[in-house]
Amino acid sequence: MIRYNKEQLVTVSVLGEISGPANDIPYRLGHDGVVRVGAGTGGITYNVRVGDPAYGWAGDHVEPAVSSKNKEVRENNAYNFLSCVGNEARVVTGEAKGATGVVTGKHGGIEHVLIDFSPEVMDKLAIGDKIQVKGCGQGMRLLDFPRIRVMNVSPRLLEALALARGDDGKLVVPVTAVAPAVVMGSGLGSPTSEKGDYDITTQDPEVLKQAGLDQLRLGDLVAIADHAGDFGRSYKRGAVTIGIVVHGDSNLAGHGPGVTGLFSSLHGDIAPVIDPAANLARILKLREDL
Repeated sequence: MIRYNKEQLVTVSVLGEISGPANDIPYRLGHDGVVRVGAGTGGITYNVRVGDPAYGWAGDHVEPAVSSKNKEVRENNAYNFLSCVGNEARVVTGEAKGATGVVTGKHGGIEHVLIDFSPEVMDKLAIGDKIQVKGCGQGMRLLDFPRIRVMNVSPRLLEALALARGDDGKLVVPVTAVAPAVVMGSGLGSPTSEKGDYDITTQDPEVLKQAGLDQLRLGDLVAIADHAGDFGRSYKRGAVTIGIVVHGDSNLAGHGPGVTGLFSSLHGDIAPVIDPAANLARILKLREDL
């Protein structure tokens, strides 16, 4: 078991509500000059959950299951900052009141907290239903890896991950793929990694195939080589960031599947190891069909 400052972590309530889809025009112009229409961000996405493919949907930046936010800007900042992957989310209004789900990621720009619920619960949910999250995880430190920054990781997720200390002293983390620094796009340069995500750009299919990124699923853990997420997102040779795929692909220039950061090491103290099963749906047992 990887030791961490469990007793020091604070659990606090933060509140959001299911956010409806919104747009100004019904189409988006892709990087290839093709105009496309389809679903985007927001709402309750009944047929897309963590564990499903990140590619192939007739939509753009598709968010799995439930998209949520707080209508008050400052409270939404806290909602996004304090909600961590693996936190419990409880419905507190509406027909599904009392049902629980799990935070699966955060989507920057739209500033959504993404939450997985079972299909039975989603059928009872409605746009505007309020959801209270037991926010816990920010401020986490790995006691035996002081040079690794942790963000957006709940105690539940940390304890479920198959983490280990390698013979070289590095933190061994299972991932489905390693993304080269060159493919990282939208969200790069953000001043914080505790909110939002940044995108694996998908405008060069050959690079994706070579890196094993062409089969990504929502909820996959991925490593990003030569990228630091300690205090914002930037290129740093030798650094390693571990994140989780939170939303689907995009045809927009500089965009693609989004990644919310979980661990970062400026000094390369993280050793990613390929494991095709490194997906949140399996790790937290969110689905019985995987």
